[in-house]
Amino acid sequence: MNGDGAAAERFYRYGPYTLLGVAVLMAALSSGLIGMSGTDVYAAAALVSAAVALQVWWGRARQLPPHDRAAPVYYVLRTVLGFALCWCNPFFSIYAIVGYFDAAALLPPRFVRIGLMCTAVTMAGAQSGSGLPPASLTNWVAFGALFALHSSLAILFGHIGAREEEKARRQRETISELELANTRLEQALAENATLHAQLLLQAREAGVDDERRRLAAEIHDTLAQGLAGIIAQLQAVTSTGDPVLAREHLDRAAGLARHSLGEARRSVRNLVPAALEEDDLPGALKKTVTGWGERSGVRARFTVTGTVEPLHDEVGATLLRIAEEALANAARHAGAERAGVTLSYMGDEVTLDVRDDGCGFDPAALPPRSGTGGFGLGGMRARAERIAGTVEIESEPGQGTAVSARVPLVRRVRREVA
Repeated sequence: MNGDGAAAERFYRYGPYTLLGVAVLMAALSSGLIGMSGTDVYAAAALVSAAVALQVWWGRARQLPPHDRAAPVYYVLRTVLGFALCWCNPFFSIYAIVGYFDAAALLPPRFVRIGLMCTAVTMAGAQSGSGLPPASLTNWVAFGALFALHSSLAILFGHIGAREEEKARRQRETISELELANTRLEQALAENATLHAQLLLQAREAGVDDERRRLAAEIHDTLAQGLAGIIAQLQAVTSTGDPVLAREHLDRAAGLARHSLGEARRSVRNLVPAALEEDDLPGALKKTVTGWGERSGVRARFTVTGTVEPLHDEVGATLLRIAEEALANAARHAGAERAGVTLSYMGDEVTLDVRDDGCGFDPAALPPRSGTGGFGLGGMRARAERIAGTVEIESEPGQGTAVSARVPLVRRVRREVA
């Protein structure tokens, strides 16, 4: 409760007692001047006792709900007692004046003006000179003038009370709205906390799935292809009787095994391929195409067009893996005699084209790529899409195959050494 509200609360609780005490004191001092008879004194004493009892009752009733029903009764009884006390002695108007201050708080809005006018009648009669009722025409004139004055005061107090009540109502509505907004905010925070926890869980699961797909693709592109190459070299050893040629195949198989083991370790650590640490992308692709041609026995040529620029590690690794997969597919399935790999730098993008003159196939006959399975053609597309690129495949039975990958040209960030 603010300071103004606390002061009003103290006045409503103790003000009537104080004003009644002052009125009793003034009435006692002026009883001789006013000419109070013994009957008036006894009547005033009884009315004062009734006023005190009424005030004690109201002090308890106002603490119990619903006190809004008892409030009008209290106001009416107190006004009647004030009027009767003023009949005995005009100085009891000191007590009756309290009706101006709490009418808006105690009465329903449509009865506030009536209560104020009743208090105005009591005050005008007490101040007209002879008490109630007026004793002469002069007293009646004075009563009329005083009543007009007090009516104006009643209207003023009524207006002030209405404004205060409206202000209090708006404050209550504001508090209610703030409480409702606070409740909604707490609910929103609770929902946000739940959503945040769900998003964290989903992000973790997505990260786990992405890492699982990455490792699966790397294993396919390194271990699986390396093992396939080793098997092919070992089969060549068993099918030849030339010791020198057999030794070359065995050396190639051992080299593939060492290379695959190194690439597998790098894949687990999420490092760039070893070929890109030793050379830029054109150099790594040239070595990859040359080595593939020697192992597969297919004539292979590598070409670079455009101005060579240093690429981001992820871009280079993606294009290198796509080239390795396309060449591996050509060796396993196409039965090609010639293959060509072209790396093109074209302004804001890089294009990799891998073509062979093999048996070809119908791309429309391939099963659709699922989100979790497959690391061949679908794996190439997935790699390119990860860096906002695309992979297109053109092939017809007996007409060879062309794989074209297009990715954004993202340059390598140069790190300055202090």
